[in-house]
Amino acid sequence: MTLLRYLSFRLLGIVVVLFVIAVVTFALFYLLPSDPARLACGRPCTEANLAKVREYMGVDQPWFVQLGEFLRGILFGRTFGSTVTIDCDAPCFGYSFLRNATVTELISDRFPATASIALGAAILFLVTGVIGGLIASLRRNSVVDRGIMTFSIAGVSTPVYLAGILVILIFGFTLRWLPTSGYVPFEDSPVEWLTHLILPWVSVAFVSAAVYARLTRSEMLEVMGLDYIRTARAKGLAEARVIGRHGLRTALLPVVTVFGLDLGVLLGGAVITERVFAIPGIGSLLIEAVGAVDVQLIVGLTLFAAFLVVTLNLLIDLVYGILDPRVRVG
Repeated sequence: MTLLRYLSFRLLGIVVVLFVIAVVTFALFYLLPSDPARLACGRPCTEANLAKVREYMGVDQPWFVQLGEFLRGILFGRTFGSTVTIDCDAPCFGYSFLRNATVTELISDRFPATASIALGAAILFLVTGVIGGLIASLRRNSVVDRGIMTFSIAGVSTPVYLAGILVILIFGFTLRWLPTSGYVPFEDSPVEWLTHLILPWVSVAFVSAAVYARLTRSEMLEVMGLDYIRTARAKGLAEARVIGRHGLRTALLPVVTVFGLDLGVLLGGAVITERVFAIPGIGSLLIEAVGAVDVQLIVGLTLFAAFLVVTLNLLIDLVYGILDPRVRVG
């Protein structure tokens, strides 16, 4: 199978997955007893006004017809209303009548904050977790190994919100080294952007790095006992090359898989972290949308998060070919 054919099959699979998610999400929220039109109708809301609002919002049709309009809007854009119209350019993930903005605009406005948290925390917990697990595997049953594993158990057992509260208490209120809430865009002030994100990065990394340390350690212990590792050593290869090129490279395969899923989830909205540190990101926007029963926004955010996860999974599969030639396409 050529690379082009493989990518074609995977892209088709992504489209199918996103379609199923859109159908399930749409059906779930539109079959609830809530009425988005009534929430946007205002007061007094007569039956005549409510009917007009439903027609304007497009929620007077069966849910599957609304789903079709929603999917068509993603590809070609959409227009709401007939006399007074609202244009939503492609890709249109819907329109939030409660916020008077397209879902695409709301995502574009909030996504930089979420991406800043996700990418910074991901780099931190991947590097520290892999290095910690590697050291623990090479110093098996030593004091260093036990110390790293004790630290990892503490990290796995600590909820993200508790880690966030602890770092706020220590570095924000006690030592007063760093700000405890808010977000400053990078283009406004790179220094303020960095200082406001250090505590969120540390809280997420403390919990996630523990998982990567344990996973890396267990994989390295298994790989370093395989026959091809003994063969490499028998050929007289340097121990550093045996560990780095032959051992760690293979051991990273499951680590990369977990990393892709974790990064996709974080990019889709670090809900708890954003709420603890009062950061206006995708996660906070989703919580607000659920509280206001803003169905268009909920569906749009859910589909956007799903798109990030499945796309990152595709990229991770391509990285497999770099780490392990046995899984290369072709």
